[in-house]
Amino acid sequence: MKTAVEELSPTRVKLTVEVPFEELRPSLDAAYKKVAQQVRVPGFRPGKVPARIIEQRFGRAVVLEETLNDAVPKLYGQAVDEVDVFPVSQPDIEVTKIEDGEQIEFTAEVDIRPNFDVPDYAGAEVTVDAATVSDEDIDGQLDGLRQRFATLTGVERAAADGDFVVMDLRAEIDGNNIEEQQANEVSYEVGAGSVLQGLDEALVGMSAGEEKTFGTELVGGDNAGEQADVIITVKSVKEKVLPELDDDFAQLASEFDTLEELKDSIRETARRNKLVDQVVQARENALDALLEKIDIPIPDSALKAEVDARKHNLDHQIAESGLSRDAFFRLYQTTEEERFAEFDTNSAKAIKTGFVLDKIVKAEELGVSEQELTNFVVRRAMQMGVQPNQLAQHLADNDQLTLAMVEIVRDKAKAVVGDAAKIVDSEGAEIDLKAIYTEINGEEVVEEPADTPAEEKADA
Repeated sequence: MKTAVEELSPTRVKLTVEVPFEELRPSLDAAYKKVAQQVRVPGFRPGKVPARIIEQRFGRAVVLEETLNDAVPKLYGQAVDEVDVFPVSQPDIEVTKIEDGEQIEFTAEVDIRPNFDVPDYAGAEVTVDAATVSDEDIDGQLDGLRQRFATLTGVERAAADGDFVVMDLRAEIDGNNIEEQQANEVSYEVGAGSVLQGLDEALVGMSAGEEKTFGTELVGGDNAGEQADVIITVKSVKEKVLPELDDDFAQLASEFDTLEELKDSIRETARRNKLVDQVVQARENALDALLEKIDIPIPDSALKAEVDARKHNLDHQIAESGLSRDAFFRLYQTTEEERFAEFDTNSAKAIKTGFVLDKIVKAEELGVSEQELTNFVVRRAMQMGVQPNQLAQHLADNDQLTLAMVEIVRDKAKAVVGDAAKIVDSEGAEIDLKAIYTEINGEEVVEEPADTPAEEKADA
């Protein structure tokens, strides 16, 4: 087989592949067998029709077509390996010459990862947040604990932000009750930010037993997006009472006997978390600094596929939420236009990042051990709330183990870049990442990738 490469652009090539006919022999034999199984010829059992009879009755062209259908994709893969290009799209293949018994020729146009060099990243200086634990950090953690152990106490007054109300709701359009928009005994925190616009404003100042009507746009169900009157009836008002910060609270909320012991534990946990954050920031910031040094053209097909995948995932999220499209974006305090603009920017960066990390993986000869793959599956299963065996089976059944291994080696490449950098914190102190690794159980920190290309994420 002979392969010639023509560069059509920095991100697209045309392969011209010439193949001696003898190399098609395995596919030709398979083609005869397949056609023999499909055709019916009097006097011959299915699958036992001789090749000469097939050619006499159905023509040589039928067999050649089946041969090429089987052989060309395999030959294309061999050609790609031979010329060392990295395709990022499906090829446009055209058989341009068939000389029966002599040779065939086909062309394949395909988008590729562009050629580029990774500049030296050793010693690049990047800044991370200081791992200083402040009193505000401790107070914030304690407040979160107090919120978890708060109690609700009924009050004989109007509702205010932060109070909880129990209420009945129903909706009407032109005086007609919308049954699916009716709910009773709903508990809700006033000011929590409901997707039902106007609810928080309506509840403020209402007391138990009062009813109020306000106009809004329905956010779910068959009438999503339509204007309706929502009638709310407050059944009760309760205020949140936080426990006192004392030794009794420490015993209630933790395994410690005193509040000071609880604070010391929170301080140590916060410090360790900040150390982990330093590692994550070091890797991300070092990689960002490297990316700024490299100008890589992004193949249009790869960018379009990535953006389309993100839009598809967004549509799925909206459908799963049960909200109207407008309500969904209001919930996340953004707009469709803003989200799509983020897709364009983040998709280009994700693709560029993947190109660079793959280069580093190859240069550093990084691989994935069985234990690393197992750890990845266990960690991801915990994040998803499923059993590790269940996730492993899903990845295997959907041919996603390779994608998982790509994610692992890219994380390792990111760690290589971070480890090679000179890290200082926001207070000017130099940071020793290896010392942090040793302190955190002697293990290297592995963070969740910030923005992996959408088609490489396991859809479990």
